Amino acid sequence: LDRHVAVAAALVDRVDAAEVEAVVTAAGREIRDLLRIMAVHPATRRALGDEVVSWGERLSSFLVAAVLRARDLPARWVDARACIRTNEEHGRAALFMERTVEETRRTLLPLFTVGEVPVLGGFIGSAETGATTTLGRGGSDYTAALTGAALEAREIQIWTDVAGFLTADPRVVPHARRIKRMSYEEAAELAYFGAKVLHPKTIQPAVEREIPVRICSSRAPEAGGTLIGPFVESAPRGVRAIAHKAGVIVIRITSSRMLGAYGFLRTLFEIFDRHRTVVDVVTTSEVSVSLSLDDTEALPALLPELEALGQVEVEAGNAIVCVVGAGLRRSTTRTTIKRIRCATSTTRPAAAASGVSKRSGESRKAIVKCGGELTRHRYACRSNTLPLPAVTARS
Repeated sequence: LDRHVAVAAALVDRVDAAEVEAVVTAAGREIRDLLRIMAVHPATRRALGDEVVSWGERLSSFLVAAVLRARDLPARWVDARACIRTNEEHGRAALFMERTVEETRRTLLPLFTVGEVPVLGGFIGSAETGATTTLGRGGSDYTAALTGAALEAREIQIWTDVAGFLTADPRVVPHARRIKRMSYEEAAELAYFGAKVLHPKTIQPAVEREIPVRICSSRAPEAGGTLIGPFVESAPRGVRAIAHKAGVIVIRITSSRMLGAYGFLRTLFEIFDRHRTVVDVVTTSEVSVSLSLDDTEALPALLPELEALGQVEVEAGNAIVCVVGAGLRRSTTRTTIKRIRCATSTTRPAAAASGVSKRSGESRKAIVKCGGELTRHRYACRSNTLPLPAVTARS
């Protein structure tokens, strides 16, 4: 809280700085009161916890609006809870899309008509009861996409700490290159399978309205970025990028009840649906199903229900390696990918079942090997594939 006051004193005029200090002081009192209640009444922790953490976005956006006014921009702070409407599941609330679009347009469009620039924080919303909620991981970028989509913006810009999507994780491939332009589908695949640039759900509001999304670096604005849009390649381009997701759990359910049975998979996925747990990769055989997931929060509650269906094995410490590109199924690159996968795949049955799950150490080897093999393949077939440099992995 002291830092907010110090930034205001350094960057805004005296009147706005005094207002920021007053708001920060009031926030400090409220946060302390909430923490005392949470300590005495543990049952309130999830609900009041959302109220406490919401102050980070609320104070930061209030401060940004003050700084913009000090730079002669007609900025107006808006409480995001007036726009983003959710259910009351604290910690990762589900969005009410129609209500959010309606309230966002009702709140923000009048400000545009009088020439003001609305500034609102991300990550937070409100339930119909008025309770403060949070959207969970990736909630800030998601709020930006929701707001842009609701207002039918020409473009949604996400300013982060990297200059867009790269051909690989730079911590593994130090000379990975920036991708200037990619389709919604490619961006969604990379985000889902481990690229930290963007949260997977950020793309969806833009896709539904075909609004381009530009990813830029706030640390290096001149570096350009990645433009994501409804782009369709006229011909297969081969591999665009490689992503990986570590910390993956593989669950294998074996049951003779699967033989010739209808509805087994539906029953299985209803369990994951009830616990709001997303499954990454699924493979099936006659008597078993293997699934991978990285959200382990609900695992203790999931396992007893899964064990009612059959024998359950859980294997931790895996990773998924994902190769993304348009037209890979029709490209000769597919043969190269299969060869790399066979050369690096683990011997553990549960992990090998999906064809993409690797032990975390093996995933690093696969990424580097994939980069080198695909670069050599590109030169061999003279395709239009974006270069993926062959380098050694960083330790």
